[in-house]
Amino acid sequence: MSERVIPLVDQRIRALRAVVPTTPVVPNGLLSDGLGRPLRDLRISVTDRCNFRCSYCMPKEIFDKDYQYLPHSALLTFEEITRLTRLFLAHGVHKIRLTGGEPLLRKNLEILIAQLAALRTVDGQPLDLTLTTNGSLLARKARALKAAGLNRVTVSLDGLDDCVFRRMNDVDFPVANVLEGIAAAQAAGLGPIKVNMVVKRGTNEHQILPMARHFRGSGIVLRFIEYMDVGATNGWRMDEVVPSAEVLRTLQAELPLVPLQASAPGETAERWGYAGPDGRHDPSLGEVGFISSVTQAFCGDCNRARLSTEGKVYLCLFASQGHDLRSLLREGAHDADIASAIGNIWQQRSDRYSELRAALPADAGIGPGRRIEMSYIGG
Repeated sequence: MSERVIPLVDQRIRALRAVVPTTPVVPNGLLSDGLGRPLRDLRISVTDRCNFRCSYCMPKEIFDKDYQYLPHSALLTFEEITRLTRLFLAHGVHKIRLTGGEPLLRKNLEILIAQLAALRTVDGQPLDLTLTTNGSLLARKARALKAAGLNRVTVSLDGLDDCVFRRMNDVDFPVANVLEGIAAAQAAGLGPIKVNMVVKRGTNEHQILPMARHFRGSGIVLRFIEYMDVGATNGWRMDEVVPSAEVLRTLQAELPLVPLQASAPGETAERWGYAGPDGRHDPSLGEVGFISSVTQAFCGDCNRARLSTEGKVYLCLFASQGHDLRSLLREGAHDADIASAIGNIWQQRSDRYSELRAALPADAGIGPGRRIEMSYIGG
């Protein structure tokens, strides 16, 4: 194993113990953190494995054939995930996003989806159940995912040019197969579908307009994501970031856009709609989104927590340490104690890395240690 891999393994093992507070934190759907931000969104990583080797997430020189993935016994079972999700819902979570790695690599994922789909939010409503995927297995699984209760999918796609896409996924996977998966998801009713494009200068910025032209009027929302300094392996440099403002200018030179209101509090994407001949938004043409965590931080209303594949809660995508809930589960803790521990963790949250980034050294993390990898807790 190469020397660079060792810190990643150590980092996965290291975690803060989830503490059951002396004064219980009773779930009432109104939980807020230290900056007054509610808990509304939980992102659950179901596997640390992926069949792509995108340089900005799981570069091949680090995640090679010798990389040690978590053993199956370390992963949360579907029943453990469902139990924790029910407790998060009691604290006010309304939206669940399944991520990875590549979540469709988790065997029998439809069973977990069916279990989660049967849960209800604190106000008795079905939860918003979504999944982010690279699309490689979507064509064969879309109907089963929908039948199990999944509402919609987000597909990562960084370009339409086959050579560019094969180079970026670094496993020679053809773009046509991802497009086939998107079409299958749309036919199965897993919508509205969103497509996420990470834009990296010198790599795929020339794909911005082709992607926009392709998805305009398709009913699919294309979102442009600034290349982010997640983890410690992707070699992030600020000069490789294409600011959202620049992407917007590129689009508007050919495709007029008008600003739209945020779809929900805490929404990560700034929305712009395609304009019709009258200069107003034409819903039939659709919209695009911009996720600008480098140049326009949205920490102020961030309402997301992340649950790793083996049961650690992370309070920020850029965190360096999580809180271990799996130990409580497997030591036989009661639901009330686990729920109280979750509430205690969130109440102490003060993360706002993106807002502070400009004042930090380029290689700084949050607190001791290196930032956790995006492939470990999902994007």
